[in-house]
Amino acid sequence: MIKKILLVDDSPISRKMLKSCIPKDRGYELFEAGDGLAGFEAYKEIRPDVTFMDLTMPVMDGNEATAKIIEVAPRAIVIACTADIQVKSISRMLALGALLVVRKPSSKASIEDALAKAEEKIGQACE
Repeated sequence: MIKKILLVDDSPISRKMLKSCIPKDRGYELFEAGDGLAGFEAYKEIRPDVTFMDLTMPVMDGNEATAKIIEVAPRAIVIACTADIQVKSISRMLALGALLVVRKPSSKASIEDALAKAEEKIGQACE
């Protein structure tokens, strides 16, 4: 079951838009970070159930942050959230261990679908 969600994006506007797509009625605890390094540090401290990760950020990009998260927590659920829809970028994120890639700007439907897939993965891990 998803309780904690971490949003990692250098754009406060993007984080706000993503937050608005996350269902309010499920009691999720939301955390935010403004770059990949801050996201990685927040991940280690918070241990969220799901992390939404932007790709293009200062300090540490989403690819590196995702690789570091998966290194310390191989079962971590990272969902890439990016406007970069190049096949190469998407393939790289998935190869690093992201569960899926959601296109920005996100819609309520795409975020709900991503959360449903994350719930499924969590359910499988508990079996």
